Amino acid sequence: MSQSHPRISKAVIPAAGLGTRFLPATKATPKEMLPVVDKPAIQYVVEEAVAAGLDDVLMVTGRNKRPLEDHFDRNYELESALEKKGDGERLAKVQESSDLATMHYVRQGDPKGLGHAVLCAAPHVGDEPFAVLLGDDLIDPRDPLLQRMIEVQQEHGGSVVALMEVAPEQIHLYGSAAVEATADGDVVRLSGLVEKPSREEAPSHYAIIGRYVLDPAVFDVLSKTEPGRGGEIQLTDALQQLAADATLGGPVHGVIFQGRRYDTGDRGDYLRAIVRLACEREDLGPDFRTWLQRFVTEEMQQR
Repeated sequence: MSQSHPRISKAVIPAAGLGTRFLPATKATPKEMLPVVDKPAIQYVVEEAVAAGLDDVLMVTGRNKRPLEDHFDRNYELESALEKKGDGERLAKVQESSDLATMHYVRQGDPKGLGHAVLCAAPHVGDEPFAVLLGDDLIDPRDPLLQRMIEVQQEHGGSVVALMEVAPEQIHLYGSAAVEATADGDVVRLSGLVEKPSREEAPSHYAIIGRYVLDPAVFDVLSKTEPGRGGEIQLTDALQQLAADATLGGPVHGVIFQGRRYDTGDRGDYLRAIVRLACEREDLGPDFRTWLQRFVTEEMQQR
């Protein structure tokens, strides 16, 4: 029998990373502000949270991240200039980001890892479940992963993580989960988690991707979690404790995701995400696909 659990209304987006894989572009520009077609990556993430009904968004930032706050704030000078020009289309696009959600910000200070970034959200979140969305992972809006995770949390309580099956040689790039089947085909119960294991140490080929719905009990566990892999406080380590002892804050479940995901934290996947999304745009797709097909054909002929 399904149980009733507190409604989830808050989303936390850790955005304090340095973006070193995209240097020198990220020397003065936050990696989250890099454009994916014509919107910064971070806007896609906020839009995903809002689409799932989470209109209270806390962004955990760090130094040199002020452009994130500016993007989701009003720009009266630009809006006035566009209004005077009668450019209603671009005016609507500019205003869209500032009207998306109620935005809040907190600085992480010391870069002590994802677990520490989530812990910084404790005063804002309080004693209620919440979602965590990592800015490097873009989930296609046609694949409502976060909504499904919230449904699972509302039914079972505890915490829920997003899982995706990856090739064995890639599992060392992710957290990995030991899973047990449930009555729902896309839902598993987690019995163990390991952060970035070797191929031989991985409990499965199911990788943890950047979406979580967490019980507030995670804050108490994180406050006592020692630095782990990379000398950082790992969220995976805290979830391992919750999975091992459900009395700490309920069980930990996973939703197996088989939809469209774009990893904008990797340069190659970032470029592929732009190409895929541009091809699907009604305003850009037809001409861009024609050019792309011609370009690929010419490249193949030259090889």
